[in-house]
Amino acid sequence: MADKNTLIWLFFRFSGRIGRAVYVLAFLLMLVVVSFPLYQHMRFAPGTTASDVWSTVFGLTFIVFLWVHVATSVKRLHDMGKSGLMAIALFIPVVSLVAFVVFCLFPGNEGRNQYGEKADSLP
Repeated sequence: MADKNTLIWLFFRFSGRIGRAVYVLAFLLMLVVVSFPLYQHMRFAPGTTASDVWSTVFGLTFIVFLWVHVATSVKRLHDMGKSGLMAIALFIPVVSLVAFVVFCLFPGNEGRNQYGEKADSLP
């Protein structure tokens, strides 16, 4: 099991590199985490207290998901030898889907690059 610092680095920091498998698994984990409060919100009638609470929880979870998605995408770009600024593409509707597929399919640089030693290691 990864220690606390490794998980904080993976999900919240913008330095270092991650490989394709870690990127996809982190995305899937966050998708599950975001889906739970959305599901709970949908279980209750609109306008009820429970619905409002779950709606707020979903909103906060979604904001965290956006941060994690950008942070992992920046590290994925670093693994490919690209600048993290290219993660701006994630906010352009059609381009974001293409970028996600590219991040999932294209391999990173072998060995060391300007962003770190190898993929999936702390900087």
